[in-house]
Amino acid sequence: MSLVLLLLAGLFLPLFPASLVFNRVLARQGHPSRRALFLVLWPQLGVLLLTQARTSVPDWLAAWGLVTALFYAYRATALRDLGHWIGFLATSAWALLWLSDSSPAIRHVEALGLSAPLVLLTLIGGKLEALVGAVSTRMNLGLASVAPRYAAVLVVAVLASVATPLAPGFFSLVGTIAAQPPGAAAVAIALVWLLWTWSGARLIQGLVVGPGGGARVADLSLTAAWAYAAALTLLGLAGIALSEVLL
Repeated sequence: MSLVLLLLAGLFLPLFPASLVFNRVLARQGHPSRRALFLVLWPQLGVLLLTQARTSVPDWLAAWGLVTALFYAYRATALRDLGHWIGFLATSAWALLWLSDSSPAIRHVEALGLSAPLVLLTLIGGKLEALVGAVSTRMNLGLASVAPRYAAVLVVAVLASVATPLAPGFFSLVGTIAAQPPGAAAVAIALVWLLWTWSGARLIQGLVVGPGGGARVADLSLTAAWAYAAALTLLGLAGIALSEVLL
């Protein structure tokens, strides 16, 4: 029974090829609010199943999670569409929860901390999508030139999503690395982190940098910009609080 629950958890803390199901279902969620809710709830179900299994994660499942995380982190570096990038980054991040040695309660918090920046990014991207039809680096949006407030919140949300220091994901990653014995696993997790950073930089460059000749974008209102700024600030404070538990 424990093995069945662990394998079922592999659908919600996505292990390849079950990860294909998550990304397919996420892509079918048309409204940004549905995608955001999906990003919050999906990994929580996985952590719950992992807890109900009442057994430690076998080494082979932890290794499977690490390989999945590496695979999707690498694939994300080639993506140009924001929605697909969010799905692949979520898959990579949640797969690393198989290597966490935190208590069940803290693992739920870690999953939420990894999801929250992606939720904000989904909502920001959804607003942009409503304006221009799609959010892709191919579109030469040049947000820094045409919509600086959009550019600012997008950049900070992407940085938080790739576990930049002060984001909850940063402390989750550092805690996971610290829990590994010195060797290949710790190096591989660090490589996942490096790939996230690389793909995030490419995404920012493609969406934010440039003259903005591809499409005109109405900038965020001051009220919306301050609301996103407050949410991102709270995310940073949550990361600092999480560091007290994990480090």
